Amino acid sequence: MKELLSKRVSVPADVLINEIAGESVLLNLDGGRYFGLDDVGTDMWKALTTSASIAQALAQLTALYDADAALLKSDLENLVTRLAEYGLIKFDDS
Repeated sequence: MKELLSKRVSVPADVLINEIAGESVLLNLDGGRYFGLDDVGTDMWKALTTSASIAQALAQLTALYDADAALLKSDLENLVTRLAEYGLIKFDDS
């Protein structure tokens, strides 16, 4: 998964994001698939979409949360995988 951490994430043009009270709903207009994020997932989303790489997003989240680093990394990798499967993010070559 080290290769995954070096990737940069971006949001495709056909994805809408709506945040309400710290939680988010993501909708892929092209495929009609949607995904809900709780407050922690929303923080992960924000870190992923504003960082230069997934590794930098992980570093940002590690500083934000008092959580086991290995568990946080695993949760972030799982979220990235699911978001990619739903077409809600894409990986940019960097």
